Amino acid sequence: MAKKNIQLGGYALSEIIRRVRRTADLSQRELAKYADVSSSTIGDIEAGSATPSLAVLQRILNAANYQLVVVDASGRLVLPLQVWDEVADLAGRRFPAHLDTIADPVPGDWWGDTYGLARPPETFWRDRKRRDYERQLSRWQVRVAKMRNEPMPQPPFEWPPYWRRPGRPPRTADSA
Repeated sequence: MAKKNIQLGGYALSEIIRRVRRTADLSQRELAKYADVSSSTIGDIEAGSATPSLAVLQRILNAANYQLVVVDASGRLVLPLQVWDEVADLAGRRFPAHLDTIADPVPGDWWGDTYGLARPPETFWRDRKRRDYERQLSRWQVRVAKMRNEPMPQPPFEWPPYWRRPGRPPRTADSA
């Protein structure tokens, strides 16, 4: 049987399982017993001739007191996205995960404001430049402005009129 050489985090899964088993000081049979899989499954995974399902991989790792986690590029643990049941569109669907939900939007937060449409209880910004700017501004307001005295992030060039929020003057990229 040909080796599959499955990679996990840039390392061969077979070698990760061998390391896990070694540090837990378990034989293949013992690890298989605690993970509720056959010892041949452990042997096949370590030989690189089998790839476990995610559920089996989690059982193997848990049997040796390890966890499978997701980390970002800088090594920080990625936590699940919190979803509130009451935050949904008028058809009961959740908002897209990549968009920041705006609860209780004010005039200018929703694209339909320019057309005089009734504002929904929650919405999000579709424009990527606006989303990126609002995220930078939020980070600056919470962290940087209070500790490092760095200048306020500059908004994108040529804001459409519906970007102007009450209490926030229209800004251009060259204004300070």
